[in-house]
Amino acid sequence: MKFRIGYRTIKTALGTAIAILIAQQLGLQNFASAGILTILCIQVTKKRSFRTAWDRFLACVLAMPFSALFFEGIAYHPLTIGLMLFFFIPTIVMLKAKDGVVTSSVIILHIYAAHRISMEIFLNELGVIVTGIGVALVMNLYMPSVDKKLQTFQQEIEENFRNIFLEMIHYLRKGESDWGGEEITTTANLLNEAKTIAFRDVENRLSGDGTNYYQYFTMREQQFEIIERVLQIVTSLTRTVKQGKMIADFLEELSNNIHPGNTAHIYIDKLHKMKKEFEEMELPKTREEFEARAALLHLVIEMDRYLLIKSSFRGIRKMEKTNEKRKLAAN
Repeated sequence: MKFRIGYRTIKTALGTAIAILIAQQLGLQNFASAGILTILCIQVTKKRSFRTAWDRFLACVLAMPFSALFFEGIAYHPLTIGLMLFFFIPTIVMLKAKDGVVTSSVIILHIYAAHRISMEIFLNELGVIVTGIGVALVMNLYMPSVDKKLQTFQQEIEENFRNIFLEMIHYLRKGESDWGGEEITTTANLLNEAKTIAFRDVENRLSGDGTNYYQYFTMREQQFEIIERVLQIVTSLTRTVKQGKMIADFLEELSNNIHPGNTAHIYIDKLHKMKKEFEEMELPKTREEFEARAALLHLVIEMDRYLLIKSSFRGIRKMEKTNEKRKLAAN
């Protein structure tokens, strides 16, 4: 396995050292726990980091009055810790802060080890909590941009779509193909990876912007499902017919214009005109021709769905502007 140091590892290592140093300089007891809090609060996205930080802060703060109630009310005994957790954990889960159970347990054990309750101890624990969580939040403000990576995914997926269409075109015209179908597996993997990274990018934008790429890859994923069905229709054809060559010409034009821009309405109109031409043509004379033309009609219907998915994608204009800005910046 390849040895790799990622940006999250760097942030965790640096943040832990800073948190412990600050807590130590402030003269806090159990200062090392600030580092533990930092490690637990540094997440892969900004939004997840804020959610985790709030959960841990709430749980840690609630742990202090719970400790006072149970330890002072019953006894400083290991069985008391178990009894308290029996009530404390469901409370935290009810408040939807279950991520804070582990860190709050550290605070509980600090108070148990002290064997006394005082404002000094509470303030000390609060200082450890704020230092650890605060440093983690500051470290998580930096997230590397993934725009270039997402743009690369976009280009690779569109190129694969183009290649798959070209194979369909060849089969419709020649009735044969030696294509191995590698692009199908590759495209499925690219879409899964692209959506994961795009979703992470959305989670890193606190303003709520940046959903265009995620919506784009979702749209391409839906189109890809249709392409897989269309591919099955094409390969099921046992003979070439005139309508198949007409569809091949249409797919060739479409394959040359696969891009983020929204020109789907143009091809929807062309597809509807071609379907009308099919209806006005002479009826099939043989069963084999009838089956081929019926399959091709099904293909046209699927391609209509393919184009409607693209035409309803709302993020196109924003992506076009973004891509134009990138091109200008590159020039």
